[in-house]
Amino acid sequence: QGQLVESGGGLVQAGGSLRLSCAASGTIRSIISMGWYRQVSGKQREMVATIARGGETNYADSVKGRFTISRDYAKNTVHLQMNSLKPEDTAVYYCNTNMWLAGAISNDYYWGQGTQVTVSS
Repeated sequence: QGQLVESGGGLVQAGGSLRLSCAASGTIRSIISMGWYRQVSGKQREMVATIARGGETNYADSVKGRFTISRDYAKNTVHLQMNSLKPEDTAVYYCNTNMWLAGAISNDYYWGQGTQVTVSS
């Protein structure tokens, strides 16, 4: 069974920083990609940042230059360093991992439970 455990959310003032972490667990055959998505109540979930197994990264235009995604390969963990936070960054942030678990037919997408990030004015 695959599982994603998130940490690092919280309440900060505009201009502050947070670092989100997500650790994938299970008998993992391979991880294809990991990423962070966010969702505001009443709106669709959107991609924030992703990182592929080769290290290639992609960012939403709204966070470029402020957020950095990285992986700790030894711990199957992805991080999202969020700097210069703005009130519009307020959302529930979800970790997503495309991975192939031992015993599974193929790779699949797995979601974390979500962690609240609130940025005050």
